[in-house]
Amino acid sequence: MAADEDMQNSYHDLNTFIDHTALKAHTTRREIEELCRETQMYNFASVCVNSSWVPLCAKLMQDSKIPVCTVVGFPLGSALSKAKAEEARLAHELGAQEIDMVLNVGRLRSGEFDAVREDIAAVVQASGSSHVKVILETCWLNDEEKAQACQLAMEAGAHYVKTSTGFGAGGATVQDVALMRRVVGSKLGVKASGGIRCREDAIKMIEAGASRLGTSAGIAIVAAPETGNAA
Repeated sequence: MAADEDMQNSYHDLNTFIDHTALKAHTTRREIEELCRETQMYNFASVCVNSSWVPLCAKLMQDSKIPVCTVVGFPLGSALSKAKAEEARLAHELGAQEIDMVLNVGRLRSGEFDAVREDIAAVVQASGSSHVKVILETCWLNDEEKAQACQLAMEAGAHYVKTSTGFGAGGATVQDVALMRRVVGSKLGVKASGGIRCREDAIKMIEAGASRLGTSAGIAIVAAPETGNAA
């Protein structure tokens, strides 16, 4: 795919970069309903939830043009490929238009690149028309492994690469976003996720090459006053 159109937006439109996210296990139905309301109020790029909440979000978001995003194989990525693909298939059928899958980090670090590529490809195929973002969990990888993961994601037909689940030992860094953008060029989008809590951090990620941001702090980011460097 071509570079995400989001990259053309100014920093005044930070909302259009943000996947408004609630992925903790204890998130309640009321909190999901509020998340959807906020997503529409601020016109975020998507609402991102665990797959069990996809039917509810699809119903609540049906009158908007904002997609429902869900996560697959989350947060470890080490489930059977068939299980990940089936979760993606069901999520797509129930209304998810974007699928954020966690790649199999252990297989990647073991040098089993064919298995990793096939794992991603299985989810891409099962996701139908939904865009697939591949979560690398960069905190567990060295730079060579991050680059290899990006290459495998491209070969498998994914639409984005993504830094982190937010549940690992670390989140997005400017250095990792820049590395990922160098590898994928304009072919894939790059999503920075994990630890992005303020406007300044969001802008740094975009300047490094991020075309999407995953965060539960979207409202705080877009509501923060602009500084001279953010114009």
